[in-house]
Parts: sequence; structure tokens; C-alpha cells
Amino acid sequence: MTVDNFYAAYDRVLKKWPVEVEVMNVNTPHGTTRVNACGPVDGPALVLLPGAGATSTVWFANVDALARHYRVYAVDLMGDVGRSVPGKQSIGSVEELMGWLTAVLDELGLRSVALCGHSYGAMIALAYALHHENRVDALTLLDPNSCFGSMSPRYLLHALPILLSPNEKRQLSFVRWETDGAQLDSDWLDVLALGAAHAPTTKTIVPKRPKPAAFDNFGVRTTVVLAGKGKVHNAARIESAVRAVLPTARTVILDNATHHTLPMLPAAEVNEILLS
Repeated sequence: MTVDNFYAAYDRVLKKWPVEVEVMNVNTPHGTTRVNACGPVDGPALVLLPGAGATSTVWFANVDALARHYRVYAVDLMGDVGRSVPGKQSIGSVEELMGWLTAVLDELGLRSVALCGHSYGAMIALAYALHHENRVDALTLLDPNSCFGSMSPRYLLHALPILLSPNEKRQLSFVRWETDGAQLDSDWLDVLALGAAHAPTTKTIVPKRPKPAAFDNFGVRTTVVLAGKGKVHNAARIESAVRAVLPTARTVILDNATHHTLPMLPAAEVNEILLS
């Protein structure tokens, strides 16, 4: 198995998108960012940031509904698994990570967007909204880890082998454990597993958890969606933490979801939240 197998799996999942996809390669100071776009070109903009290793293809169960209302821009995170290609100037700080996303929006001609992120993508989305509130019309965070509370030590212990030495078997075993063996799309699981083993990546830049004061006067309409059966953190505790720092936010707990089944399962409920 090689990186070519990963790219082939990526393309198989992208072909499953039930809408016409415009493949865009956006130039930024940190390299070329792959964006898979769909929906009416004159529709309001929705930017989707995936979890680490998931790639932009992960939204295959969501884009049909979302593209009926939005011009959807699904982004491969720079430096992570996917088809974005880092340049000579790699992202080395949170400030540069924010600058990269600004450059993507600028190149796409998007003055302001609805922004949705899952997991690591949610961490980036929240940090961006806090840094550039004027660029974000609405913010949706899908099971955001390390944004409003700590991750479970049990989850981190299970993730440790992947962090130390990622391979296909370890990645699949970890996802099966966290999802309680949920039936996920086999081609997307290939993307996840082959990406962990073979796809080129650079250093992951992780925004710090915002301090409560960061939310003072924060005016972006925010929705936080939590996985009721997720193992990354306790959903009820995170919901309380969100209400403490951002009482105007809408919080939704999806009782049957786990961290790694989102946004694919339950797709219909995720879509309804994003469209409401």
C-alpha cells in the first residue's frame, strides 16, 4: 500500500457525492488548498472543516441536503491528510493557521461565511471565529474537543498508539472502539486508514482552549452539537461548560452519535441543524 492507494480511496468517496462537485485548488502563502465545492454559485457560503484525518470527503452524506441551500466549500485542512499540498512556508503557529484560512476565504472571494467544523476542524473554526468575528455569520461546532473542556483520559489512552506510530490496523481498531462498531462507509474507512498510514502530513498546529474571557462580547450565532455516546468527553458536562461561557449558544446532544460517526451518522439530524 502506498500514498497512491490513499488518493484512489479519496477519489472513490468523492465520486459518491450525490451532487456535482467543482474541484478547486486554492493558492495560499502556505501551499495549495483543495476545496471541493457544490451547490448554487450564488447561494450563501458554508465552509466545512473536517476532523483530523477525515478529509473533506467525509461530508458525502451531508452535501446533498446542504447544497440545496448553500454554496458548500469542503476544505482539506492544510498539513493534514488530504489533497492540500503544503508549500515551502509551512504553518508553524496558530496565527499562521488563522492566516491560512483567511487566505482561502479571500481567494474564494468570500467576505463572510457560515462556518462548520468537526473535532479538530471545530477547534480551528472556533479559534477563527474568535479571531475574525467579522468573517463568520454563523458557527456550528460538531463535538468540539478541547474547546470547552478536557478530553477524556480514557480516550487519549486509546488514541496514544495512533499518535505514536499510526498505521491502518491501529486507526481502524480505534474507530471501531469509539463508535461501538458502527457501520461506517467502507470506502471512507479506507481513506481514514490509508491516510493514517501513508498520506503525507506536516506538524499539527492545535489552537488552545479559549479562556472564558475570550467569549466576552462574542456575537457570532453559535450552535454546539455534542455526541451523546461519544468517548472523547462527557456531552452533558461540555453542554454545561458551553452554557457557562456562551449562554446564547444553542446546544444539541445527538443521543445516538459518537465522536467519530459525525458528521456521517446521524446525517439527517446534522443537516437539519445546519439548515435551521
